[in-house]
Amino acid sequence: MLSPNRSIVHFDLDAFFVNVEYLRNTRLKGKPIAVGGHSDRGVIASCSYEARKFGVHSAMPTKLAKRLCPELLIIQGDMDNYSRFSNLVTEIIRMEVPVFEKSSIDEFFIDMTGMDKFFGTLRFIQYLRKKIIKESGLSISHALATNKLISKVATNECKPNGELVVKPGNEKLFLAPLPIEKLPMVGNQTATLLRRMGVETISILSQIPIEMMINLLGKNGIELWRRAQGVDETPIVPFHEQKSIGTENTFETDTINIQFLHKELVRMTEKIAFELRCNNKLAGCVTVKIRYSDFQTLTMQSTIAYTANDHILLQKVKEIFSKLYDRRLLVRLIGVRFTNLVEGSYQINIFEDSQEMIGLYRAIDSVKKQFGEKFLFRAACI
Repeated sequence: MLSPNRSIVHFDLDAFFVNVEYLRNTRLKGKPIAVGGHSDRGVIASCSYEARKFGVHSAMPTKLAKRLCPELLIIQGDMDNYSRFSNLVTEIIRMEVPVFEKSSIDEFFIDMTGMDKFFGTLRFIQYLRKKIIKESGLSISHALATNKLISKVATNECKPNGELVVKPGNEKLFLAPLPIEKLPMVGNQTATLLRRMGVETISILSQIPIEMMINLLGKNGIELWRRAQGVDETPIVPFHEQKSIGTENTFETDTINIQFLHKELVRMTEKIAFELRCNNKLAGCVTVKIRYSDFQTLTMQSTIAYTANDHILLQKVKEIFSKLYDRRLLVRLIGVRFTNLVEGSYQINIFEDSQEMIGLYRAIDSVKKQFGEKFLFRAACI
């Protein structure tokens, strides 16, 4: 059972991608910049606070961002570099705290419950923040509260480079004046529905009877009502990196049919890439395995920018296979494995992707989750 007097800290690396670019080129500081795709069909992954003043924000089409801010500088993203900084911060936190959750490439929840008895929670978090800033050079905002919901919302309110403490018992008071869009779970569609009813602040939302919320939003209405009260019992999920995810296939008959082998590689890669996305994981290393008819087994691996996208992973898998398969002997087994996994979703790797590509992956995953993986696959698997 969770302690009612928890101390939960939310760390957020401010405008993470942009700040990493600042470290690489200090002349960019103070200018409206965005990290993302250069083409008008691309999508903004992150933008500086100077750009946000013009209404630019992440996930916005590049074409619209340029229209809002004609002086906007678009920088091509470098996921390898971002992953390196994220791992650096992760290791610093891992060495200093007993329990933490890495919720994304640039966000962390830390359970500091009980620290007040020994050192002082706020004092320790300020020390940790200074250490991360000193060793990474990145800007960080953080908030301390009794649960994950309040600490995350509070962190968003004190950005950039700020800190905030919401004392126990003040959770509902803190949320009350904020617009409903500030509350996680309230997307554009839900916000439009609520505003049509005259619900503009979380205070008003919290006063709606729970029965009405259920009628309005179904089961989600219960959770949204609880959040409007400042209640969140979600536990910290200790950060343990999943070592790997993969699959392999031993053929009934040894083969040298390259076309068949390529089809199998596509099928296996597509399968485990979908599993990655379902588990909200990104892979940083690809390994291909071949076992010949004489039972000699060879493997080769290659690091990649963190991703869970089929088209990127397939390209790397085929590239490794072409280098690995050079004996022209009958093949007994092939396998594909992704390692160096981190938490992350599709949006953190959209620097060269179009809106159509993002929509395509969402549609594919939706169909597979609803009807099963066998109902939708690439033509190359046929």
